[in-house]
Amino acid sequence: MSETMNIEDYLAQGGVLTAPGNVPARYRGELLRLMSSFVDSELAASAGFASSINFAPGIRERIAASRITLEKADHAERVLAVMGDFGTDTRRYQTQHDWAARVDRDTDLGATRREGDMRLSVFHYPINGWTDAVVMNVLQGLATGVQMTELTRVSYAPLAEVFREIAPREARHAELGLEGLARIVENGGQSDVQASLAYWRPRVAAGFGTAKSARYATQARFGIRHTPNEALLARWEKLTNEHLAALGL
Repeated sequence: MSETMNIEDYLAQGGVLTAPGNVPARYRGELLRLMSSFVDSELAASAGFASSINFAPGIRERIAASRITLEKADHAERVLAVMGDFGTDTRRYQTQHDWAARVDRDTDLGATRREGDMRLSVFHYPINGWTDAVVMNVLQGLATGVQMTELTRVSYAPLAEVFREIAPREARHAELGLEGLARIVENGGQSDVQASLAYWRPRVAAGFGTAKSARYATQARFGIRHTPNEALLARWEKLTNEHLAALGL
């Protein structure tokens, strides 16, 4: 970076930062917010799937749920380590919320966060049985895949590298969900699947945030984000419709 170029201009033009020391305060705040949202969501997802393991109808499904539980916790730990480089007390951070806590099933949170817990609102809702767990995993797994196209391009290079390592495993979680969903449909579970789709689809969609978001504009200026919320949501809708149509749903 030339001495004459402002750091924001540098980031807006695709520049990357490589260490906590040269990061402007506002950038640091937005980056930590993004990391917190990811870590909290992964910890809450892991806790949710842990309770789903015992819903599994067979060994193959039990292994899939166990793998997702393990790897989501591992992904949270990897991103939390980057937060540690910015001074976050990682040990204390892990225990600040009950990651398994859920609201009543009929609650409608929209896209709101709760009391400093930065998980996406979808991870506050309870899972009702195996079909529900699989449908939620498919919809949120596809959403995570779309979000990963953003996260792997984040302008803080050490974090982008972690997200690039995580991305293929997150993609595999969605694939495991789709395999499980195909088995449920084959075994005549369409009506339960449709009920779960109606429940989870708007709740996963809310995780993309609002259109024309002021926060997005700030993050885009810093190279933390590159694609507007509404474009990511549209991509997810298209992908979801294609996968569900392939299963006859």
